Amino acid sequence: MFTKRRIIQFLALVIIFTGSIFWIYSQLSSSFEEYVEERNFNEIELFAQTYPEDATSDEELSAWLDSVSEMIPGARSAYLNYDYETFLFSATLGSEPLITLYNQYKDTPDFINATDSCYYLVPMRMESMYSVDYSLDADDTVSEAENSILYFIPIVDETGYGASGAIMIAVPDIASTGFQSLLKTLLIMLSAAFIVISFIIMFTRDPITGFLVLGLFVIVALFVAYPLFEAVRLSFVVNGRLSLATWKTCLSPTYLQALWGSLKLGVLTATFSTVVGFLFAFLIERTSFRQKKLMTTLATMPMISPPFSLSLSIILLFGNNGLITRQLLNLDVSIYGLGGLTLVETIGMFPIAFMTISGVLKQIDSTVEEVALDLSATRFQTFRTITLPLAMPGILSAWLLVFTNSLADFANPLLLSGDYRVLSTEAYMIVTGRNNLGAGSALSFLLLMPTLTAFLAQRFWVSKKSFVTVTGKPNTNLTELTNKTVRRILTAVAWIIMGFILCLYLTIFAGCFVRNWGIDYSFTLDNWGEALSRGWTSIRDTMLLAGIATPIAGILAMVAAMLIVRKKFPGKRLLEMLIMTPYAIPGTLIGISYILAFNKPPILLVGTAAIIIINYVIRELPVGVENGITALHQIDPAIEEAASDLGADVTTVFRTVVLPLVRPAFISSMSYTFVRSMTAVSAIIFLISARWNHLTVLIFNFSENLRFSLASVLSTVLIVIVLGVFFLMNALVKDDKLTQKTISPR
Repeated sequence: MFTKRRIIQFLALVIIFTGSIFWIYSQLSSSFEEYVEERNFNEIELFAQTYPEDATSDEELSAWLDSVSEMIPGARSAYLNYDYETFLFSATLGSEPLITLYNQYKDTPDFINATDSCYYLVPMRMESMYSVDYSLDADDTVSEAENSILYFIPIVDETGYGASGAIMIAVPDIASTGFQSLLKTLLIMLSAAFIVISFIIMFTRDPITGFLVLGLFVIVALFVAYPLFEAVRLSFVVNGRLSLATWKTCLSPTYLQALWGSLKLGVLTATFSTVVGFLFAFLIERTSFRQKKLMTTLATMPMISPPFSLSLSIILLFGNNGLITRQLLNLDVSIYGLGGLTLVETIGMFPIAFMTISGVLKQIDSTVEEVALDLSATRFQTFRTITLPLAMPGILSAWLLVFTNSLADFANPLLLSGDYRVLSTEAYMIVTGRNNLGAGSALSFLLLMPTLTAFLAQRFWVSKKSFVTVTGKPNTNLTELTNKTVRRILTAVAWIIMGFILCLYLTIFAGCFVRNWGIDYSFTLDNWGEALSRGWTSIRDTMLLAGIATPIAGILAMVAAMLIVRKKFPGKRLLEMLIMTPYAIPGTLIGISYILAFNKPPILLVGTAAIIIINYVIRELPVGVENGITALHQIDPAIEEAASDLGADVTTVFRTVVLPLVRPAFISSMSYTFVRSMTAVSAIIFLISARWNHLTVLIFNFSENLRFSLASVLSTVLIVIVLGVFFLMNALVKDDKLTQKTISPR
């Protein structure tokens, strides 16, 4: 590929293109400078014509001089009085920095020529720029010197033939330099894109794969690495100077104790959630349990509600003055602390494990299990030696996802932590309470260390083993691995868990019809009218933005998973880590970093719908990628290689072979993205605007203001919407029956 001819052609293209870019930059830059100069000169001459000849005091004249900034932003002016006896100009009124500058340079040739031109009624622009120290103005917001262009405009006397004075106006060279900087950045980016694209076309065997990899790198660099870099930079800056003071504070024993609290909570939540998720997934996918659709729906319920709604239900039922603990049982117990947090997060996050493990169990070819049973292995031995090891990639992925989700959660600890400290709430409080963005960023980055450690350990373990079970058309028969007694025990445990979860949601539903929970339990329908009237705009915006983000995230996740599992390219591990990073850090940090990164040119997104959609896609992309990677680990690459040998390109292989085989993971990814987009809180609370609002933020505001009845109504509406879309998505996507199992007794 790297022939001498191609290298020469590539270098020639690069030279020609970069030369053209440089010429375009010089032309546009000079044209803009000429435009700015002409505009400023015209504005300044118009300003001079408004000279108040009837001004009776220096205060009126000073007020007029100050008004120049209304015509030209950032401009300052000073009045030069002409003395007919000495034939000299002297600065008397106006901006103190300009008076100081004039007195410093008035005897230089340039300033003498300028005042002489004013004497002959000829306006003049100084060729050289001068540094004006605007910090001399006590009420000025600028604290440093700026390079400015100076203009001298004569003031015509009553006769019309002489000058009674002149105006010295300084215009900071911000507009032209800002435009040049923006133009230079855009053209450099264009040049880099051209060079990379040309390199891929000329020196790679599979340009489509190269473009896909390039596109993913651009996405994660722009929307993951760049915002996090801005957050890291802020953590090392104090009062505009480089400093380690923020990190010294964040590494103190107080915050290290909070980090340890986060780790304990994360390990407990991930372990319990994975166990419960596996129980549900195994019962639904690998047994003859009958109510599969109903149980699947109920098992995903905790994902389709705001993350803090379950905490509110727990507090209302089991809090210090809870309906069950105090009113019914009169127990002196506290739900606050590590125990309550583990309970709530396990209930809220086990659906993540369930959906991940369910897709893996559905993919396992039961032929190997049948062979083990035919060789006289018991059901438990087959489960322990065949089913469980083959499901291990999904189990580890589920544990990792729940672990990172628990570390990043702040809504539940904010309500239930009590005296128990976790790092996510410390970061949230230091940002929102003290407005210390740098310290919040530093604390949030501490959470990356355990997350990345778990991520790398899981990847290393999976890479050392083979889990391929789908090598062609999978076996659609499934032998029952549980006897009647075990199946009844699993079913009973699952229904007990579901019954408890349903009680929590019935509390939310009951709150819709209670006038004031905890005080006045009288029945009312007024909550519905008030909540829907106040929340209609938020409902509409949330559904629209989540609907746009869902297919984008689903397709992008499957493409990324295919490239990571099936392709070899430089920087693959780096790309994988960057994709997984947003899931590991608190949403507050993501929201703040997006504000820092995209609230200035050249990418100004704050306040738009685009930044919310991008946040949805990037924030939930790791789950889709994890599901896709887990599914692809079980599909023999020979299937895709056969399609490629028959002439199919990468996009055709992905569309006709990979996507149908990973359909469960694809549906799971899109469903999860939609659900999480509809129920997001932490990052979105910083990104909403007057134009685009979010339903969960409104529910959170109602909850904070103790308007639990209104919050219950909107939570119920949110659950109904998500369930409806969830069922519609599964109905519209036709099931190809590739992985559906038919249970047969043995």
